[in-house]
Amino acid sequence: MQLDEFIEGFERDEAAERRRLAAEKSYAITDHLEDVERQFEQVVQGDSLFGSTAPEIFVGRSGYPNVSTGLLSPVDTDAAAEGFATSSEWYQQGLGIEDVLQRRTGMVNSTQSTAVDSVSTTGGVHDVWNGFVGVQREVAIADRPVDVEIGLDGTPQMDVGFDDVRTPTGPRARATGADLAENPHVPRAVEKTLSDDDWRAEGAMTYLYRRGFDVYDINTILSAGALGQASERSLVPTRWSITAVDDTVGQYVRGTLRNADTLDKPELWYNEYMGNRYWVVLAPGRWEFELVEMKGPQSVWNPRPDAGYYLASAHEGYEGRTAYVEETAGAYYAARLGVLEHLRERDRQAKCLVLREITDDYWAPVGVWQVREGVRNAFDGEPGTGQSFREVLSAISDQLPVGLGQLRRKSELVAGLQSQLTDF
Repeated sequence: MQLDEFIEGFERDEAAERRRLAAEKSYAITDHLEDVERQFEQVVQGDSLFGSTAPEIFVGRSGYPNVSTGLLSPVDTDAAAEGFATSSEWYQQGLGIEDVLQRRTGMVNSTQSTAVDSVSTTGGVHDVWNGFVGVQREVAIADRPVDVEIGLDGTPQMDVGFDDVRTPTGPRARATGADLAENPHVPRAVEKTLSDDDWRAEGAMTYLYRRGFDVYDINTILSAGALGQASERSLVPTRWSITAVDDTVGQYVRGTLRNADTLDKPELWYNEYMGNRYWVVLAPGRWEFELVEMKGPQSVWNPRPDAGYYLASAHEGYEGRTAYVEETAGAYYAARLGVLEHLRERDRQAKCLVLREITDDYWAPVGVWQVREGVRNAFDGEPGTGQSFREVLSAISDQLPVGLGQLRRKSELVAGLQSQLTDF
C-alpha cells in the first residue's frame, strides 16, 4: 500500500475503537476499591483467607536485598483467577485502563519480608520449597492458578501501587504463612530448567521462550528465583525481572537475525492503545533500533498542562547496547521485543524507529505490557510503503505532535538521516 493511501485511508477497526473508548478517564476505581474492601471482609475467616486461588506473585524492590514478597489472589473467590494475571490476552480482550485497575486492585497482595537469597541452595542452608516463599515459588512455576490457604495478620491496606514497568498492585496484607490446597501442575520444560543446577538464567530463559513460553510466564518464574545456577538463584523484584526477560529474549531473537536479508523498501505501521499511539518505521539496512517517546502535557508522565511535549529516547546499533536504558526504561526493551518478533517471523532485519506518543488519555500507568502488546499488534494488516526513510518521515510529520526539527534533535536515526542529506 502506498504511503498516501495508508495515511489518508487509515481507519481504526472496531476492536481498536473499543480499546480507545475503554481508555476514557474514569474515577469509578474509588467505588471499586470500596467493593473490594467489603468482599475482603466477607471472605476472610478469622485470620485466614480460605478458598483463594493465586494466579501470580509479586516481589518488591524497596529495601533490597530484604524485600517484600507476595502472593496475589482475587478477593472474589468466584472469579476466574487466570484472567487476573497479566498476559497478552488483555490486549485481545480490548481491556482499557479502568479494566486493568479493577482486575489488579481486585487481588489481595499477601506479603512477607524476606532476603532475596532465601531461595539459594548455597551450602544446603535453605529448603527452598518450604514456608511462604516455597509456596510462592510453587505458584510461580505452575501453568495454571493454584489453590492456596493464606494466614493473615490484620486487615489490608487499601492503597494501589503504580509503576511505569510492572502492572499495578492492589490491597496489601501481611501474611503469617501459606499452604497449598492442591498439587500444582508444572510444565516439563520448567522442571528441566529447575533440575539443572548449572544452567545460567539467560540460557534457561531463552530455552523456555523457544519452547513456546511467553515473556509473561518466564518473568514470573525468574522473579520467584526458579531460574539460574542453583547456588546463585535469588528472588528478583518484579520490575527488574520484566525488563531482564524482555532484554534477554530480545538479544536472543536479534542474534537469530544477524545473517538475515534486509527489507526491500521502507514500511510504515501504526497502532493505538490506551492513549498511546505507535508509529513504527522499518527501513532497509542492518539491524538498528530506536524508541522515541513523546509525552504529552497532562499525560501521566508529564502532568503540567503548560509544559509542552517532553521527549525521551534510546538507541542501539547492530551490536546492541552495553548499558541500561535510562530515559525510556523498560518501555525500550518491551517495544524492541515486539519489533524483533515481527522481523523473526519474516526472517528479515531492518533499521527500526518506534515513535510513541503518550497522550492525556493515558491517565494511569498500567505497566510496559501495554507497550509490548501495542507494538506487537502494530504489525497486523498491511503497511504503508515508500521509497525512502525520509519519505516515510515526511508522510507522517503532520500526524506527529512535534516537528521534525525537534524530533531530529532527539533522535539519532532522524539526525543521521539529516547528516546523510547534507553530505551531497
